[in-house]
Amino acid sequence: MTRIFACLLAAAFAVHGTAVFAEDLDTRGVMNFGPNLRGANPIPRQTVNFQSQYAPGTIVVNTAERRLYLVLPDGQALKYGIGVGRDGFRWGGTHRITAKKEWPDWTPPPQMIARRPDLPRHMKGGIDNPLGARAMYLGSTLYRIHGSNEPETIGQAVSSGCFRMTNDDVTDLYNRVSVGATVIVKN
Repeated sequence: MTRIFACLLAAAFAVHGTAVFAEDLDTRGVMNFGPNLRGANPIPRQTVNFQSQYAPGTIVVNTAERRLYLVLPDGQALKYGIGVGRDGFRWGGTHRITAKKEWPDWTPPPQMIARRPDLPRHMKGGIDNPLGARAMYLGSTLYRIHGSNEPETIGQAVSSGCFRMTNDDVTDLYNRVSVGATVIVKN
């Protein structure tokens, strides 16, 4: 959807002869995910001080902050903006990443189908798939850390319990963590 909007906007500017300035277009991931209009990721990834007892490589999800931290050595962490579960769908606990998939297929669980019968029963991976570019599966739960085809939802409480990231951020995290990494969800 974002890709289509960006293309239509660029075409409108071209037709009307209005210049599109470089600072108005974020071209990160053009080859993989298409252009994102500025503001598509309102929460930029950053390295922050993070004093904790957690080992480097641990993922700490703070649902109240709507942030995910990847613990680094020397009291630092990478901080990412995330979308979290809406009211009634937030949860906490400790799990491990049990699988990682690139451009994963999506099969909504029966509980989601019961709430939203209009959803497809299965969707192949790709840019329009709600799981986005990458997914990391959390233990035996139904939940994942995954990309999103709706980057405007990052920083909001809109999911059914999964943690959404921009495709750029989830790809970055995916490349940094391994199956078996600990994920601590603080609700």
